[in-house]
Amino acid sequence: MDDLDRAIIALLQQDIPLNETPYASLAAQLSLSPEELLERLGSLQERGCLRRVGAVLRHQKAGFTANAMGVWEVPPQEIERVGPIMASFPEVTHCYERPTFPDWSYNLYTMIHGKDPKACERVAEMISQRTGITRYRLLFSLRELKKTSMSYF
Repeated sequence: MDDLDRAIIALLQQDIPLNETPYASLAAQLSLSPEELLERLGSLQERGCLRRVGAVLRHQKAGFTANAMGVWEVPPQEIERVGPIMASFPEVTHCYERPTFPDWSYNLYTMIHGKDPKACERVAEMISQRTGITRYRLLFSLRELKKTSMSYF
């Protein structure tokens, strides 16, 4: 990694500009074109220095006061079919597979955001109808503890 790579990563650790062309804004801060920045990001990813660029949703500030972790019991052979369907719902910000345990049979998790608990329940019902997965639970958040990203530079 060179100094420019470090500067790019340091910049990405901060809030990304909320505008129509965030990469152009970031590139300008680095005296690069947007294309040069995207090329560098691709190179960082290819070299294993960058896995992904992710966003943190401050759901309460966005008006979503309820969120629930949907835990789903999905037959292993159905994960590849069901996961993308669940992730396609706009109210779902995370969808991932986890191992099961003797006393915990849920293996697919979705974070569902809504205006209130009933909205989260409606989304889970729609997910269930669309996927055919009927064994699930909703675990509602009681409070937000911490939301920070890693800082490397």
